[in-house]
Amino acid sequence: MTNLSTKHLLGIKDLTADDINLILNTAENFKEVINRPIKKVPSLRDITIANLFFENSTRTKLSFELAEKRLSADVINFAASSSSVKKGETLIDTVNNILAMKVDMVVMRHPNPGAAVFLSKHIDAKIVNAGDGAHEHPTQALLDAFSIKEKLGSIKGKKIAIIGDILHSRVALSNIFCLQKLGAEVMVCGPTTLMPKYIHSLGVKVEHDLKKALEWCDVANMLRIQLERQDIKYFPSLREYTMLFGLNKDLLDSLTKKIVIMHPGPINRGVEITSDVADSDQSIILDQVENGVAVRMAVLFLLAGRA
Repeated sequence: MTNLSTKHLLGIKDLTADDINLILNTAENFKEVINRPIKKVPSLRDITIANLFFENSTRTKLSFELAEKRLSADVINFAASSSSVKKGETLIDTVNNILAMKVDMVVMRHPNPGAAVFLSKHIDAKIVNAGDGAHEHPTQALLDAFSIKEKLGSIKGKKIAIIGDILHSRVALSNIFCLQKLGAEVMVCGPTTLMPKYIHSLGVKVEHDLKKALEWCDVANMLRIQLERQDIKYFPSLREYTMLFGLNKDLLDSLTKKIVIMHPGPINRGVEITSDVADSDQSIILDQVENGVAVRMAVLFLLAGRA
């Protein structure tokens, strides 16, 4: 298989296992490219990509921008905070104005779930969802899967624990879909108040004891508490959360085996994870950042139909 079964990347839910493997294999080739002295390839030289970020983002935005430039695409950056959206312009108006400039692809982050799907039904350009509210964040799940595969050799049969604020996390949902399609077992762990009501319908194990989750898993993916999405208090205090669900070096060293530590970032050091764990030899957090560029290059390349 050399082509994706889908025209856009709206969510992992829409991808087949073959699609995911094609993206991961293509990303492997691009990882070689970005480690060469000359890091650019002319693959998307005549393609124009608009990055539309209606929500603040540092890492994802920089990662996409770098991926686009490494592929020699023309890039337009758009931040809603400094645009006419502030003046009441609608999403369709904004995008139509950008499309009038003859854009081929749109990478969009938006606070509303389903925004990327909505857009894909109204415009001709290829859409990449860079995160829609608390719904999905497909490229993060793909780069997480790529990082696990790189570290452990395969994903099939591996046990992955996703720990923290599952309720507000688009990373958790995309990861669950992606890892299950690749044959991994998935467990979620966190306070009862931060578990979605539908969680059992996703076929994952649910655990509320951090130590038990860590003893079970091969890989622990630590999520941050998304205070910006929380309109009510889900737990008494950050200090109490850290005591029950924060990962520190003593806890890590007390386990009966060595596990791999991941984090999608940004890290709240001292809350869900301490600095000595984040910076330890069991952590692949910086590998995730590097792999993000290669995976996003693969996604853009494949959606452009250049494979």
